[in-house]
Amino acid sequence: MNLVTDNSQGHLSIGGCDALDLANDFGTPLYVYDISLIRQQLRQFHKAFKETGIKYAISYASKAFAIRAIDQVIDQEDGHLDVVSAGELMTAVQANFPMANVSFHGNNKSLAELQLALDNHVGTIIVDNFYELELLNKLLPEQKQPVNIMLRIAPGISAHTHRYIQTGQVDSKFGFDVQSGQAEQALKQVLQNPKLNLRGYHAHIGSQIMAIAGFTALVQKMVQLAADWQEKYHYQPQVLNFGGGFGIKYTNQDQPLAPQEFVRNMIQTLKKEIAQTNLTLPEVWIEPGRSIVGEAGYSLYTIGARKNIPGIRTYVSVDGGMGDNIRPALYQAEYQAVLAADPQASPVETVTIAGRYCESGDILVKDQKLPLSAPGDILAILATGAYGYSMASNYNRVGRPAVVFAENGHAKLVVKRETLADLTRLDLNYL
Repeated sequence: MNLVTDNSQGHLSIGGCDALDLANDFGTPLYVYDISLIRQQLRQFHKAFKETGIKYAISYASKAFAIRAIDQVIDQEDGHLDVVSAGELMTAVQANFPMANVSFHGNNKSLAELQLALDNHVGTIIVDNFYELELLNKLLPEQKQPVNIMLRIAPGISAHTHRYIQTGQVDSKFGFDVQSGQAEQALKQVLQNPKLNLRGYHAHIGSQIMAIAGFTALVQKMVQLAADWQEKYHYQPQVLNFGGGFGIKYTNQDQPLAPQEFVRNMIQTLKKEIAQTNLTLPEVWIEPGRSIVGEAGYSLYTIGARKNIPGIRTYVSVDGGMGDNIRPALYQAEYQAVLAADPQASPVETVTIAGRYCESGDILVKDQKLPLSAPGDILAILATGAYGYSMASNYNRVGRPAVVFAENGHAKLVVKRETLADLTRLDLNYL
């Protein structure tokens, strides 16, 4: 996917809108999403599955970016929705998202969150641990119909990614561990409870995965477990959910596979493995988040101070930073930046893009090659659509940026910029 396109004036274009106009009209820092790219990614996933002839669901992992407007776009494109908290669930409710197509994740759901999910008729609860089963048992007597669940298992497969975003290995806070027998014990408990309707099994091995090998191993492992447990307990899963984690292009060094390649490989492997068992072909779910919204998002900043340390480094500071994009500080995520006035201009210097927050680690991009810039210029950081807004904070009592959707040359404000009044709205006086 080409992250940098320009218009007739040579300016950065996002969803057919001039980035300089967007910065002028809505202010900076500013999150901007090219909605046509989001639709394109979802349609590519749909196309890949339809070519296999298998039943499927594409469940958008909304933790990547959760606001009402994006939930509405996902629904328009026949996607399902994955939520991990009461807040994400209520966002879906307010977006009028069909609850039957919502699944509820989380490794420490509260009793109140589970009650909220049941009250709103969430389609599937992804059960993560024995404590959650205990909490559900407290609520089940009030339910007229069995509650749809899936068991999240930790299959013992580690993706080649940063340790903070690996989730499928044995040593993980997520899911019922297979190796120790926890997953099998959970299965037995669930099958003995008539108030629980087990739809199948779920596993997620990590994020920002560039290679197919981990998913191939995951499919093989899941089918093997399903076949073994079918023999022992006469239960066959309707659904196998292989999670998400498909990598995207943040910098020119990243070479992600197209969504179709991941899907085709998983389904080919699944059909081959199923053919060697007594299982029938299950429905397949995936949970892409970053790969749906990541490359569609841009962060626009206004350049301010410059600090040149001769022979060492030049810092160019912007009016945002770790408060609106914590990923570089949290796990050394890398991005690339361009000047919005001329994104194709030849670079003449190497600078480090620094944020405005009072932390030495507030660095957005190290050693970025750029043309000469001046205070007031608009800088765009590419591929910030996943986990920027979702992980934004009010550190230093700075308001979170606005969010704009751009599509077919039209820009629409979908989240307002936080004001100084917003920052103190919940404060109470002590004296």
